Amino acid sequence: MDSPRLSRRSRRLFLSLASVLALTSLTTGLAQGAPAPAAEAPARTAAAAAVTFSDEFDGPAGAAVDGGKWQIETGDNVNNHERQYYTAGNRNAALDGQGHLVITARKENPGNYQCWYGRCEYTSARLNTAGKFTTTYGRVEARMKIPRGQGIWPAFWMLGNDIGQVGWPNSGEIDIMENVGFEPGTVHGTLHGPGYSGSDGIGAGYSLPGGQAFADAFHTFAVDWSPNAITWSVDGTVYQRRTPADLGGRQWVFNKPFFVILNLAVGGYWPGDPDGSTPLPQQLVVDYVRVSSDSGQPGGGGGPISGLGGKCVDVAAGGTANGTAVQLYDCNGTAAQQWSVGGDGTIRALGKCLDVASGGTANGTQVQLWDCNGSAAQQWATPAARDIVNPQADKCLDVTGGSAVNGARLQIWTCTGAANQKWTVTR
Repeated sequence: MDSPRLSRRSRRLFLSLASVLALTSLTTGLAQGAPAPAAEAPARTAAAAAVTFSDEFDGPAGAAVDGGKWQIETGDNVNNHERQYYTAGNRNAALDGQGHLVITARKENPGNYQCWYGRCEYTSARLNTAGKFTTTYGRVEARMKIPRGQGIWPAFWMLGNDIGQVGWPNSGEIDIMENVGFEPGTVHGTLHGPGYSGSDGIGAGYSLPGGQAFADAFHTFAVDWSPNAITWSVDGTVYQRRTPADLGGRQWVFNKPFFVILNLAVGGYWPGDPDGSTPLPQQLVVDYVRVSSDSGQPGGGGGPISGLGGKCVDVAAGGTANGTAVQLYDCNGTAAQQWSVGGDGTIRALGKCLDVASGGTANGTQVQLWDCNGSAAQQWATPAARDIVNPQADKCLDVTGGSAVNGARLQIWTCTGAANQKWTVTR
């Protein structure tokens, strides 16, 4: 981690045993959101991704959130020693009539709510899509203006949909964005799973330059999630990528359905409690939440992948034999340049898969065409930074020598952000 997290929260459980048990009966099917402009990663065009969930929070001021998309949790949270009581309805989570959801934390207790420490001192709101929507892989993003102040703890995150069966942390948790008030210019992205949860979560922080505070403006927080790889970004800038290689042999539990959560906590082990410097009420203002995923299926249709010098990823001479070289070549629209990025993590052309030779992980290992076999050598992630990454090697698809000549071989290499590792996938 980039900064110490003393007294980090032990876990972010559901608010009551009943909440957890209720999950055992929730469906795992996708609920299609209303059509909306796609907010896909720059590595794909709009045609390459399908919006599977979208809430733009349009509606009259004071209206509650769409119950077809969100459920509202109620109660307190002793596990983190948070101070708020999460309320139902639109009291602390409401539309503002200008296309935003506003989650408000207040110092109040109008309902004589009781918390783990006695009479509750604060109210706020927490929403999730459990039973309404889950996703496995894709881009999950929200544009938000976060609150400020000591003890204030906004979060945008996901939990494995099997939490009711396996519990936490075996369910897995993906924290897309967390901020604690004493770090106004820094947000954190973290993975939690068996053997790496709470203060031992695997993550990193991202800080704005020049002493800026996240509460001063809207920012877009996202993860790009594919088989065996998750990449975090803020405003399109990638700051972290995690693969099973980061877990030291512990179990990767992120290749299954997850649901989405938004909440604004007050106090807790990690942020500490509010004090005299904390202005209240505070608001988490959400412009939109969108989830998009690959629309292509393995082996189907496809389109070109262009890169250095505007040239295309090409199967040499259109060959289909195992081991045929994959190279850079003038874009010509032939079948040798039609690639399908599948939801299973493969990239396919001519009925075969883009493959790292012999499953190598060393810099300079060449890529080739090979029969699709489900191996890690044929798994690729396409994060927002326009890299094409082999998670097993934790290396990027790269043009050998940075040469844009026809026939330049493609290989894997440590990700550097250079132009010879940037790709645009189209369909």
